[in-house]
Amino acid sequence: MLADTILIIDDENQIRMLLEITLSAKGYHIVEASTGKEGLALAASIVPECIILDLGLPDADGVDILKRLREWYFKPVIILSVRSAEDDIVKALDNGANDYLTKPFRTGELLARIRMAIRQSQGIAVNTVVTVGSLTIDLENHLVRKNDVIVKLTPTEFSLLALFVKYEGRVLTHQFILKEIRGMGYSEQTQYLRVFVAQLRKKIEDNPLKPTLLVTESGIGYRFGG
Repeated sequence: MLADTILIIDDENQIRMLLEITLSAKGYHIVEASTGKEGLALAASIVPECIILDLGLPDADGVDILKRLREWYFKPVIILSVRSAEDDIVKALDNGANDYLTKPFRTGELLARIRMAIRQSQGIAVNTVVTVGSLTIDLENHLVRKNDVIVKLTPTEFSLLALFVKYEGRVLTHQFILKEIRGMGYSEQTQYLRVFVAQLRKKIEDNPLKPTLLVTESGIGYRFGG
């Protein structure tokens, strides 16, 4: 079986070296670019399974590179950047990034995010019945059980949970979630989303005040199960 190719677009030699050593040790084939222009050219020629993209490139802003990639590239893009401001993270996620990690980062966490992103992209182990801890979600039959007891959800609550399951482990912004479950006209009405999430947590979390399944990413959105 051929190794999955990961393209690293980052102008820091030490970061590229660290990623190359870490990811190669896990069986990935690594290709590197130090500029946005070079990264775009390599992405088009090799079409990697995943791209790790820095935002602070010498010849272009990483978000602009992301936008150009998303004109044709539909596989995972993970942002790895020193920028930690909420606006930067939201902007990247809303423009098509699958995930966002800030430097310095933990290599174990990055590896987990890469595995999750590639699995989702390749459609591996996509089931209609998903189990997360004590929670079992039957997507086809709209049925949820917690500790083998049926959990009654409203249509909106189930749509919300199904969306989180679909993007398990990925940060979803408030605007993205609202567009998906309520439509374009509701994308800025985050007060409704807080209510929906609070209701859902009461039904699926062991302790809704300290959620472990549906985690808040402060100022950005939510992450489910990862």
